[in-house]
This record gives sequence, C-alpha cells and structure tokens, in this order.
Amino acid sequence: MTPPFTSLAAFRDRLTELPAPDAAATRAAEARDGALTKPPGALGRLESLAVWYAGWRGVERPRLVTPQIAVFAGNHGVTARGVSAFPSEVTAQMVANFEAGGAAINQLAALAGARFSVHPLSLDAPTADFTEAPAMPEAEFTAALAAGWAAVAPDADLLVVGEMGIGNTTSAAALAAALHGGRAADWVGAGTGVAQEGVARKAEVVAAALAHHGAALDDPLEALRRVGGRELAAMAGAIARARLQRIPVILDGFICTASAAALEAARPGALDHAVAGHVSAEPGHARLLASLGKEPLLALGMRLGEGTGAALAIQVLRGALECHSGMATFAEARVAGG
Repeated sequence: MTPPFTSLAAFRDRLTELPAPDAAATRAAEARDGALTKPPGALGRLESLAVWYAGWRGVERPRLVTPQIAVFAGNHGVTARGVSAFPSEVTAQMVANFEAGGAAINQLAALAGARFSVHPLSLDAPTADFTEAPAMPEAEFTAALAAGWAAVAPDADLLVVGEMGIGNTTSAAALAAALHGGRAADWVGAGTGVAQEGVARKAEVVAAALAHHGAALDDPLEALRRVGGRELAAMAGAIARARLQRIPVILDGFICTASAAALEAARPGALDHAVAGHVSAEPGHARLLASLGKEPLLALGMRLGEGTGAALAIQVLRGALECHSGMATFAEARVAGG
C-alpha cells in the first residue's frame, strides 16, 4: 500500500481537504425527526445524535451496520521517570491479551458487533523522554500518523479508536496543557493508579516538558510530535482519515481526546464528525471536553482506556438510529397530532 503521506507537511495538506456533512441528508433527517410518533424533543439527545450521524453518512434513515474499533499501542520513554504504577512491558502483555480476546475492550466490541483490531507500534523502541527531546523524530511521527490512517476500514460506518501504552496519561496531560494552557497540575491524574506522590511527580514531568519545548508547542501537530506518543499519533491519523471518508467517530477517554484535540487545534472544526463517548475519571478529561465543546454521552467513572467508554457508547448511538430510522411517522401510523 502506498503511504497516504510521507511528511508532516503532506499530512497538514490533507487537513485542508476535510469535507462537511451532507446538508440535504441533514435537512431530511431533521424533517423526519419532526414527523415521528413522539412529542418534539421527547427523545432528548438521541434526536440530535441521529441527525448528526445521518448528515455525515449522507442518508436520511441510517442504520449502524459495520462499526470498527481500532486500538493502537505504544511505549513511552518518559516512564523511566516513575510516572506509572506499571512497567513498560505491560504494554506488550496487554497487546497479547487483546489478541487473545481477554480484555474489556474485546467484550464490549463483541457486544457492539464491531470489527476489532489491535496495532502495536514499535513496542521494543520506546519514544524518547520528552522532558529532554522530542518524543519522535518527524519520520517516526509521520509513520505513526500513517499507521492510524491505514487502519481505518473503508466500509466502516463508525470508528472508535483506543489505546494502550504505559505512561500515556502523562503524555496526554502534557499535550492537553500545550494545546489549552493552564498549570501542569491541572491536567494530571492517577492514570494507572499512582499514589498522590506519583501524581505530583507526573505534574513535575509535564511542567519540565513544557519548559523544555517552549514555543515549539504552539504548533498543535508539533506538540503532538514532541510530547505525544506513537499511539496518540496513530489515533489522530485514524480520526483524520475517518473525516475524509465521512465516517463518524466516537471519542474515548482522556488520551484519545487529547490526541483528537491536536487535530481540532490544527484545523478548527476538524472534530465536527466526532462525539464524546464518555467522560472518564481522569480529572483532565472533563476539562478537555469542555475546552472542545463536547458533551459526553456517558459518565460512568471509567478510566480504563482501550476505547472501552466509546465502545459502550456505541449502544447509545445505535439506540438513537434505531428510533430515528425504525419509528413510524404520524402519517404512517395514522396517529393524530403530526
């Protein structure tokens, strides 16, 4: 397969090509919603969710048939600074668990009827410690973006991206701080379960990274390269590819949302095809969603990652579409009031 881009500049160019939703399909879906056998607005957010999805798929009465969940895995050099409760080798061990079907995301993907895949990204070569150097050289960063891009199935009608990478909540916190400002302490949390002194250590690491890279972090994609990780870059590549193919996206937790936020900062409106599946227990996630103007569908106190919160939210979207596309209109049901 020919790489979709071979440089960061070429990826930037792809972000200038982002399509809009189908206006005619959106209008038709709105009209149908207004004619269904229910009081206006009685299904709450399910109504706007169905119209949003219809616009991106270009169909007045869509159904969810081929959802896809892709999980990307990467290792982080910054873990050497004691930011995680688990060692880096757990990343590869969890990839094996995904491949064997033993993780939470496997169960939720099966429940959703979603095609599932896991993509390990050079696990034997962690990214650089981003307090001392950019996490990835440009060539490695571009390759990770391209890996995410290539993972998107052309026939998917919904995409969820998840991640696995010991240390990646520290990376997400650094990226969120670079994109949206605030103190390092505003963005860090327990992650895999570090104690309070571990959270303080994470804040120190994030602050050191921000100071080291300075004004270079003003460029959102450069921030993703410098303080992100391969799995974060791959998620961004997949979300961008989904936009170009008008495939709606459900965002997962803090790490996924931080990755996606780099796209939105690089090209405002780049996440119009994405909704927030849930708000996680990681404290920076709610703050980041508010900055992006994304209201989560679920709030269950989850903080596992892997795409699990978004995978569970597939059921909410499917419910919205089944009601929108399957209900009768007042005229069809011969019910007065329409």
